[in-house]
Amino acid sequence: MPKGLYHKLFGTYWNPYLAVGLAGVLSALYFGATGTVWAVTGEFTRFGGHLLEGMGVDISRWAYFEMVKMEGMPWMRTDGWIVFGMLFGALITVLLGNHFKLRVPQLKRRLVQGFIGGAIAGFGARMALGCNLAAFFTGVPQFSFHSWIFMVFTAAGTYLGVKVVQTSWWRGKPNLKRVSAGKSALPGKKASRRTWQPVLGLLVLILFAAIVVHYLLAGKPLLAVAALFGAGFGILIERGQICFTSAFRDLWVSGRAVMTKALAVGMMLSVVLTFWLIQSGMAPIIKVAAPSTALGGLLFGLGIVLAGGCETGWMYRAMEGQVLFWVVGAGNIAGATFLAYAWDHLGLYDALTKGFAPINLLEEWGSWGALFGTLAMLLCWFLLASWWEKFYRFGRGLQVEKPRLVPGKAAGKHQ
Repeated sequence: MPKGLYHKLFGTYWNPYLAVGLAGVLSALYFGATGTVWAVTGEFTRFGGHLLEGMGVDISRWAYFEMVKMEGMPWMRTDGWIVFGMLFGALITVLLGNHFKLRVPQLKRRLVQGFIGGAIAGFGARMALGCNLAAFFTGVPQFSFHSWIFMVFTAAGTYLGVKVVQTSWWRGKPNLKRVSAGKSALPGKKASRRTWQPVLGLLVLILFAAIVVHYLLAGKPLLAVAALFGAGFGILIERGQICFTSAFRDLWVSGRAVMTKALAVGMMLSVVLTFWLIQSGMAPIIKVAAPSTALGGLLFGLGIVLAGGCETGWMYRAMEGQVLFWVVGAGNIAGATFLAYAWDHLGLYDALTKGFAPINLLEEWGSWGALFGTLAMLLCWFLLASWWEKFYRFGRGLQVEKPRLVPGKAAGKHQ
């Protein structure tokens, strides 16, 4: 491969509009190939169920595990291979681009905070029956109204999260360390990484390819398809640095809206393709719209800001070697598993979900009404984000200034 092309693919990050747009197209194609959607937290819940079973806990009568269907082990499920594939895809591109480096937060309290944030996000995601993927990025193109409820309350949750992380008690005291002159060997270390990381990346790629071929030869093409799509998603989230946390959080912190607008564009593409697939006979996946959707979105938004990353964000950052996000992932699984317990044992289903129904916009608005209505709402979101980016000023909020006359020009009019 030419060095210039290799550098563009693996040395520099991709334009977010390109990466998110491709993710939108890929998610629609995955729906067309399997009849299900790109999602991860449902599988995280199952991971927790397997851990409980390994500790001797009987989960056979837990209503939530019956709903998400604990069938087989993760490597026997398409959802499992979406997760594994994403980790493989992200790790391969990280290694090929020489970006892997073990990093531990200087403030060890960040590990505790990351776990807490991850647990809150995992709990909220499963309460809403989906995270930033199934209840948002892939939920909107399915024309499920619950996704819009989740999106609005996630935005509100991230605003609350920003207020929390800006407090002095959350930030703690900075851990300042003197950098000694003996650290000048860093360039040599970087050069050594150039030697082994691409080689290891190639070996991981070969291993992944062997797994895909194994499933094809074993007569399990759906698992191979899920693994390939998962790897595609992993490559895109890592190369595009796709993180839903930054898409919302940056609005409240700096007004930056690049990722927010990119997500709107990616979903527009996915909406059009998904609509065509549904019109061709595929059944959309519609989730219940209930108070649990709103509360789950609020908790999810709060949690991802406290953790510093959403479900896509922590996965590729963990593959980059950031230890904090391994802890965030563990928190996600813990929170999702606790929700599975609270669903019926603590009465959350009866209190917040029972009696509410799924709302299919295709049925409520008609097919074409749902298509153009959804596209119009996404366009409004894009335009609102653009407006916000133009007028938001860090520390001062919205500053919509009126046009002022330049003194020299004003004086000239009276001469």
